[in-house]
Amino acid sequence: MRYLTACLLLSGYCLLSGCAASPEKSALAEKEQTTNPPTTIEISRSEYRDALYGFWLGQCIANWTGLVTEMDKIGDIGAIKTGPFYTRDDWGKPDQPSIWGQGVPSNLSATIDFVLVGPDGIWGSDDDTDIEYIYQHLLKDSASVILTPEQIRDGWFNHIYSDKEPTPFGRDPEGNYENFLWVANQKAFDLMKDGVLPPHTGSHQLNNHYDMIDAQLTTEIFGFFAPARPDAALKMGELPVRTVADKEAADIANFYIVMYSLASAVDKSKPIKEQTFWMAEQARKGLPEGQYPAAMYDFVKNLYLAKTPWEETRDAIYARYQQQQQDGYDITSRNLYCNGCFAAGINFAASLVSLFYGEGDLKETIKIGALTGWDSDNPTATWGGLLGFMYGKENIEAAFGQTFSNRFNIHRTRKGFPNNGIDSFENMADAGLSIVDKVVVQLLNGSVDTANDRWIIPQAHQ
Repeated sequence: MRYLTACLLLSGYCLLSGCAASPEKSALAEKEQTTNPPTTIEISRSEYRDALYGFWLGQCIANWTGLVTEMDKIGDIGAIKTGPFYTRDDWGKPDQPSIWGQGVPSNLSATIDFVLVGPDGIWGSDDDTDIEYIYQHLLKDSASVILTPEQIRDGWFNHIYSDKEPTPFGRDPEGNYENFLWVANQKAFDLMKDGVLPPHTGSHQLNNHYDMIDAQLTTEIFGFFAPARPDAALKMGELPVRTVADKEAADIANFYIVMYSLASAVDKSKPIKEQTFWMAEQARKGLPEGQYPAAMYDFVKNLYLAKTPWEETRDAIYARYQQQQQDGYDITSRNLYCNGCFAAGINFAASLVSLFYGEGDLKETIKIGALTGWDSDNPTATWGGLLGFMYGKENIEAAFGQTFSNRFNIHRTRKGFPNNGIDSFENMADAGLSIVDKVVVQLLNGSVDTANDRWIIPQAHQ
């Protein structure tokens, strides 16, 4: 719980309940709280519903666009030679094969371009969306908004295929049955089948993949379940994060959760670039100093502020972290397949490139994320979801100049849901809304004013 013990300051108060203070300061704070009741935030439920719709839509657009270039460019690692990284000039040009593409480019798009699904189509789930969908489903049906280890285990068992028995998806290149679960997530699933419960399934002592395709894909949504209250979002997400991640990988996942929660606390009168940068700076305060996630953030931010082209910043990330192993990022020394090209650290650094240089522009952020390299569908899905939430459905469609499908097929990768897995973004947004209703009352000591279609949420105390 290192992230939960860090002090995240927002508007002069500490959002996290574990912040240490002197007895004098504690007494003063108690006096101030008595004489000055905490202020509240009022949020429109109907506007939030549209934002949640935008989250799912934006995440799908970004996820599927990022899949076109996933693992096309990871640098030259041993026998793997992927050649020069993509640049902005490669947008719209032929897609190159990924490291596992056996010389064949993506079948999603012949060119590096947005992958869009029109009104008559159906978006498919992927590992960047499907476990978040499972957690939302579990919370919707749960009396408590804090999931138990058993609820998480049972949810995984009920909705995730085993890779040791026939699945509808055939076999992967290693001969296992395809179940769209990899590395840390697959190891956690195996540990559950052996009787191990979260958070031990994500512990680095038991899960040797604790920082590979981990919680940063699966837990950002917890930030949206606690609007403007990262303290509560982190509490809700603590066990899901620890289900598959540990150490720095858990800190990175929590960074995203905080940003997602703060999307409801931004000053909307300011340009979206300022909003996103403010959120990032607040989330940065929770990254422990002296460790590689904080160093990566500062490294990318400083290059951005120096007006370094994003391609040069990306190349500098490759040199600094995968070749030189600086700031304690020692993935290369572990001699992993593709040099840990889908590890939490390199994904985080790559995501910061599209965050800063995208400057809050949805399309530009997705484009840069898709071209940056490595596990490109991961950062694109993260920021596509966040910006999609901030834009909402209509603004997303205006940005692309078209309407999109509102349907989602969770059974592309998972199982056991109603209607043969076909859901709609409206229903998914309604599910999220019902969860926030419970969170506002159970965790935030707020109230649901249905007559005026709003939540009244107290800000956190110092």
